[in-house]
Amino acid sequence: MLPRYIVFTVLLVFYHSSQAALPELEFSLHKNGKAKTGPTMLLIGGIQGDEPGGFTAASLLVTHYRITSGQVWVVPNLNFESIIRRSRGVYGDMNRKFSRLKQTDPEFETIQKIKQIITSKDVDIILNLHDGSGFYNERYIDRQHNPNRWGQSLIIDQERINGQYGNLGEIGKNIVNKVNRVIRQPLHRYRLKNTHTALGDKEMEKTLTYFAINHAKPAFGVEASKNFLTRRRAYFHLHVVEAFMEQIGIGYERKFSLTEAGIKKAMYDKLQLAFYNNKVLLDVANARKRLNYVPFKKNADIHYFSGNPLVAVISSNDRFNVRYGNRNLTYLKPSYFEYDDSLTNLKMSVDGQPKYVRLGSIVDVNSHFKVHRLQGYRVNVIGFTKKGVRDESNHDIKLENIRHRYSVDKQARIFRVEIYQGKRYCGMILVRFNSMERTT
Repeated sequence: MLPRYIVFTVLLVFYHSSQAALPELEFSLHKNGKAKTGPTMLLIGGIQGDEPGGFTAASLLVTHYRITSGQVWVVPNLNFESIIRRSRGVYGDMNRKFSRLKQTDPEFETIQKIKQIITSKDVDIILNLHDGSGFYNERYIDRQHNPNRWGQSLIIDQERINGQYGNLGEIGKNIVNKVNRVIRQPLHRYRLKNTHTALGDKEMEKTLTYFAINHAKPAFGVEASKNFLTRRRAYFHLHVVEAFMEQIGIGYERKFSLTEAGIKKAMYDKLQLAFYNNKVLLDVANARKRLNYVPFKKNADIHYFSGNPLVAVISSNDRFNVRYGNRNLTYLKPSYFEYDDSLTNLKMSVDGQPKYVRLGSIVDVNSHFKVHRLQGYRVNVIGFTKKGVRDESNHDIKLENIRHRYSVDKQARIFRVEIYQGKRYCGMILVRFNSMERTT
């Protein structure tokens, strides 16, 4: 089952749409921790859709951290449509819309909503995560390391503002010094960049952080270099975020090792996607390029749920494209059925042990499994065939009995087991073989 506290839903276009179209993708707000047990940090990722280091790091704060004191509010996907389209800004640069904006602008409502969150009385400090070009350096070294670059910098608009955490320059220096202790390469180390926005920087006057400090909210821009792969950018971002949490007294637990390898694993950990209240469940972390004959509900709008805030499903003619941030995971080719709600559990034997399994679950199998026969229902193990057999219940099935090209995943370990009553679809489970080897 998907973790309840990070599940959200999106309504897609009607199933028979003949044109590719994006659904309305709105940002999500996730509150991690308990109020009044410490300060509250607001963390924002994805204001520019072509900066995956920032929005990946922010999403990991949602899915893989537990805040033990204080609170961390996370908006991991502020400019969600631009993230999905791999665009800096489908409707222009969102980080230049915080000064003046016409109500006719397509992002007007989004800007108003995030402004309300920024100015909330509960928010004490704000980090806006970016990926920047090259490597910021106070002096000119070369084309990649000079004052006009942004990567590997911590941005402040001015030295200080009034109020708690208002000593922006001092806090920034402390953070930079702390983070740089773990960065071996000198040219990759962080530097504090003061844009002195109020002295006439017209572009920076339009930004989120400048809006925030003008509403008495301490705000910092965090830039990881675009010269790095996404997982390394996220690695640097998370070091900065953790340094801030420690600086202001937010307690946390992290569920992975803060290494590039640990981040890569966490990024694709438990990427599950469920449709129609778990009637269709797919593990799409390493899905095949295309999944065919996915049983969607006939004559109904399409709702989906995911435990990751960067997962989105968009229509593409007669199929659906599953996106994870700016990456494509798989295409779904649907078959449409009337649904039946009469069944919620199956009796199975897994490695010889009997158990009841809820539809919409993943079952781990070491050697073999069997679905016990249910009067009036038909079991279809996708990829398993036996001559003359239509109902595939009461058969002991091993990994080598299933054709690997019908698996959900590229490793041919995860397979769909679907249940039908007549021509009506009841639901599915996924069986996941733990053995990495096939005996045939």
